[in-house]
Amino acid sequence: MTPADLVLTRAGVRFMGRVLPCAIGKGGLSGNKREGDGATPVGTHRIAGMLYRPDRLSRPAQWAKPIGPRDLWSDDPRHCSYNLQVRAPYGFSHEKLRRADPLYDLVLITDWNWPDAIPGRGSAIFIHQWRRPGYPTEGCVAFSRQDLHWLAARVQIGTRVIVPELAGT
Repeated sequence: MTPADLVLTRAGVRFMGRVLPCAIGKGGLSGNKREGDGATPVGTHRIAGMLYRPDRLSRPAQWAKPIGPRDLWSDDPRHCSYNLQVRAPYGFSHEKLRRADPLYDLVLITDWNWPDAIPGRGSAIFIHQWRRPGYPTEGCVAFSRQDLHWLAARVQIGTRVIVPELAGT
């Protein structure tokens, strides 16, 4: 591990000499992630992309891509676009990326089960804004808006996200 890795600890995520409070999945940590289990997958993942709402904030990094009104994320293991960004109209199960709340105003995409997804192994493991401190996610890692923006200004494609098995979680 290096200071440039995002490393989950019991105190939060350690990155570049700081420890940032975070929230993880309501299902805790899992070495056997499944679609809908609410767990954050254990392992070493990498940042694979960044999305942002251009109507709500300026581009956080040169490589960030805007979220448009029709942008969705497929979470339907029956479809060939499972765990990929898709566009409406889309007749299969999905998440809207352009949400009314601010949770997805800025999203770091991880390479969990991406881009060649195994159906049912879990989709949309993002790093995004939390609802409030300590409020669990559906499997993502979430931060305060301020800390998420601080991270987004410093991570790159390929930055490692290390989620170790933590006893007692």
